[in-house]
Amino acid sequence: MRKGNLLLLLLIVCFTSCEMLESHPYDAHITGERGINAKNCERIEEAMKGKKTFRFAMISDTQRWYDETEKVVEKINERGDIDFVLHGGDQSDFGATKEFLWMRDIMKGFQMPFVCVLGNHDCLGTGEDVYKAIYGNPNFAFTAGNVRFICLNTNAMEYDYSQPVPDFGFMEDELTNLPEGIEKTVFLMHVKPYEFIFNNNVARVFQEYVKQFPNVQFCLYGHEHQLTVDDLFGDGILYYQCPNIGKRTYLVFTIKEGTHEYDYEAVEF
Repeated sequence: MRKGNLLLLLLIVCFTSCEMLESHPYDAHITGERGINAKNCERIEEAMKGKKTFRFAMISDTQRWYDETEKVVEKINERGDIDFVLHGGDQSDFGATKEFLWMRDIMKGFQMPFVCVLGNHDCLGTGEDVYKAIYGNPNFAFTAGNVRFICLNTNAMEYDYSQPVPDFGFMEDELTNLPEGIEKTVFLMHVKPYEFIFNNNVARVFQEYVKQFPNVQFCLYGHEHQLTVDDLFGDGILYYQCPNIGKRTYLVFTIKEGTHEYDYEAVEF
């Protein structure tokens, strides 16, 4: 065989073999839509402008429950009365890139905007990098009508306390620069205070920050896979836990015009 033909054959074999190899599960190679939270926050703010009554749904901990997530998307769409959807974190189980991509593509089926906070499983491997690429900063906020939604990373243990989690600097900046017309506040996080992944050295400090926001309606979280409602600090601020989607349950909240007027429902599907 001529030298040139041999080289060509080797190149063909090499390229063919490379194409047959699967990409590494933690390669953080992102295809498709990015920056979802920022775009959907804008959509929510525009759609909710001037409203004092609206309704949103919450789902959480969808990790590996792809069929159930597809079904909840279908069921929430069928209702026709949900303005937006919150995801309480843990889209992935192992922090693998494809887990995020699969879950993102399922949730893109929502007819209304959705936003997602970072879960502790989402931090595994290169998961935080993938989350940031697809969704954005793990700490973010948006306004729906006259309500400010503060969305936080509370997975302190995943960072070995090497970063400020929860980020009081972010919370203070939100307090200092609240948009005009804000009358109420809702908090969304993955891990609640007093759960071992939260930095419980600052649990009460965290709650003191929470209490400074105008008319806190409630706090929302996931992580423990159960449906619970607790007054964690005995100060009247309720913490609602959303079950994992494997339990085929999602939460619905209707914010009403009064200072602390809202309805809450756990919906099985």
